[in-house]
Amino acid sequence: MRARGPPDERPPATLLRFGVVNLDKPPGPSAHQVAAWIREMVTDALTALDGGPGIDDAAHAGTLDPKVTGSLPTMLGDATRLVERFRTAPKEYVAVLELHGPAPADLGATLAAFEGRLYQKPPRRSAVARRLRVREVYALDALKTAERRVLLRVACESGTYVRKLCHDLGLALGTGAHMGHLRRTGTGPFDDADLVNLHEFADALAFAREGDVGPLREAVAPAERLLDGLPALTIAPAAAREVAEGAPVYAPGVLGVDGDPEQRDQVAVYTPDGAAVCLGTLVGDPGADHGEAVDLDRVLV
Repeated sequence: MRARGPPDERPPATLLRFGVVNLDKPPGPSAHQVAAWIREMVTDALTALDGGPGIDDAAHAGTLDPKVTGSLPTMLGDATRLVERFRTAPKEYVAVLELHGPAPADLGATLAAFEGRLYQKPPRRSAVARRLRVREVYALDALKTAERRVLLRVACESGTYVRKLCHDLGLALGTGAHMGHLRRTGTGPFDDADLVNLHEFADALAFAREGDVGPLREAVAPAERLLDGLPALTIAPAAAREVAEGAPVYAPGVLGVDGDPEQRDQVAVYTPDGAAVCLGTLVGDPGADHGEAVDLDRVLV
């Protein structure tokens, strides 16, 4: 098993091979293109840092259209094993609602009516099949209103089409409306407080090559941050070595439980120094003296 060590003490090359960047996506390129640029930049930096191999992939958490800006957490190297879980994380946006007439007096009530579970059909220009589906809007607030423009805050389930939401709001308001600018301000545990743009990321890599790793540690978080919010199990190092070979997590190897997981819950598993070992499903009592506790979904070592 390749030990990564405590998340906050990892050397820069290890951080780049198992890390995540909360990227501030610029307007213009697609999310896929931005992830490809990140992969190339990291691979070049790793050649200079330790002469070892680069990363095979960099994966973003939730597509943003070319014109859309904001939070695009991008997973590096082995952290891409967590991408399928993370793409379902809740999202938050600020959007400009462009009304086709004066804002009516019942704007607030109409916004409140759109909170909750909604039926949506993806727009015609969409990468997915146009089938009716249900998505939940957790919060919908008007931050500011100016003439025929409303600045909205939208907290919603992953896969919600904000453009379609704006269109439907216009119908409900009786004015008609379309979406203007859209910016994602949050993805799961990431928000717009620690965004890193492409220029800042390139500078952090350059400083690391010169021996100054401070900017890199500010730009790249250990991949364990992707597991924030999940119930956690701590297992013995010997048990972690067995997991690395494909064995499930057995109850005798569990040292502690953080949170209150129930059967079939997804859990994150760590070594005592806080390094992630695997993502799995709780299938037994982790406090028992025998039997399987966690069935593996993704091995991370």
